[in-house]
Amino acid sequence: MTGVSARIVLGAGLASGLAATLAMVSLLPATANAAGAAGPTVVELFESQGCSSCPPANANLNAIADRPDVLALNFAVTYWDNLGWKDTFAQPTFTARQWDYAHAAGRGQVATPQVIIDGHDTVVGNDAHQLAAAIRASHRAASAPAIVRNAGGVTVAEGSVATPATVWLVRYDPRTQLVPIRAGENGGRTLPHRNVVRSLVAIGTWTGRAQSYRIAQPAGPGLREAILVQAGKGGRILAAQRL
Repeated sequence: MTGVSARIVLGAGLASGLAATLAMVSLLPATANAAGAAGPTVVELFESQGCSSCPPANANLNAIADRPDVLALNFAVTYWDNLGWKDTFAQPTFTARQWDYAHAAGRGQVATPQVIIDGHDTVVGNDAHQLAAAIRASHRAASAPAIVRNAGGVTVAEGSVATPATVWLVRYDPRTQLVPIRAGENGGRTLPHRNVVRSLVAIGTWTGRAQSYRIAQPAGPGLREAILVQAGKGGRILAAQRL
């Protein structure tokens, strides 16, 4: 594999303990973020249906998809698409987001499966122990802005920010989607996916003062929406909220 499309290989012995570790992840107590103005902990999985190391990472994300203190998002990347199977959910925008994180952290390549926690902590997506620990450790500043739904969109309240932040509208499908894979490394398998991101759109910039943002079009059937307020490009998630 090239540096761009290298994957993180499933660690020895993880498969045998997968059921136990999934249970551990899903049963962890809610963090303080669940009830705070800063909203849930954002867990972003970057994966591909063509990556043989990704199914356990999908399973880990699926296990936490219903936790109220976590916003679990599945971003399908495109750089596996010429390696035997074209991912049915992948978009260049999602690959670009993973590269933004890599550049912000000084990394020269991207890989799957990778999880980014609240825009800064990076863990191996198929390691449930690492994932659980990173979620437990994630905390946001007390100055994080509240996000409130209004008639035409959302309002981000006053708060502190070092650099202008991007306000993202995320639309994702919370339903379990069973995808039959007909070629590539996962050929012959049917893989379950949850919280698949279908669109990621920047709706404005937040500079610390209270500001409202319009959401022009409704979400498609069955999709849910969330707002992320993110420092810089590939920076920390300052606040998040399901709509």
